[in-house]
Amino acid sequence: MTSPSHRDLILDQFSLQAIPFSTAPGIKDEQALRLIVESTGAGSDDTVLDVACGGGIVVCAFARVVKHATGIDLTPAMLDRARAYATEQGLTNVSWKQGDVLPLPYPDGSFSLVTSRFAFHHFLDPKAVLAEMKRVCAPGGRVAVIDSEASPDPAKAAEFNRMEKLRDPSHVRAMPLTELTGLFAAAGLPAPRRNGYRLEGELESLLGRSFPLPGDADKIREIFAASLADDRLGIPMSREGQRIRYAYPVAVLVADKAAK
Repeated sequence: MTSPSHRDLILDQFSLQAIPFSTAPGIKDEQALRLIVESTGAGSDDTVLDVACGGGIVVCAFARVVKHATGIDLTPAMLDRARAYATEQGLTNVSWKQGDVLPLPYPDGSFSLVTSRFAFHHFLDPKAVLAEMKRVCAPGGRVAVIDSEASPDPAKAAEFNRMEKLRDPSHVRAMPLTELTGLFAAAGLPAPRRNGYRLEGELESLLGRSFPLPGDADKIREIFAASLADDRLGIPMSREGQRIRYAYPVAVLVADKAAK
């Protein structure tokens, strides 16, 4: 048997995760969504593209303040959830497209704001994706990447990524902040403005919306328990009774594309 391709892993994982991921409190956190919208300077004249939009939560957050918001995602089940969520919110200035990120199926300069949240750690070539986001962004527009940060300590970053790949086999690599910001220069964008927040949650709830391979959930529990003692994951953690709580650092990075 051939091993599944990365595309297959994403389709498999996010078809399973469509509802549990989209309904998780940390993913729907209104304060975090407000921070993202405000950090981009989104306004009533903007047209937005959200890349790897998942269940449409970021698209819908932008749709409340912009002219139009579009989401593109590889996974049909996620887009089904996005359409349902937009209908629940009473939003009509949204559209959805099933498709891949390389290349993005839009002409140059199609949107004034291009964003992506919690997707860059799934991309095999994040620099190429950011270059595509820049291409479809209009001159004078903005490009925003929101993603979890790995520790600047290489050993802790490696252990964090090992754990995340156990939790979600479609995970590729979370990057330290310096590497995330460095992607912008590599894509021909200026240094981004930086903001951030913490994605907080509880381990069993996280595992409940994840679909690791048989036996890997116990390995993850062991890694979290060990990290309480030695910080091997490089993320804030605490124990509350029998529960382990975590706080993934999240970077919000926004760059301006030069005007012609």
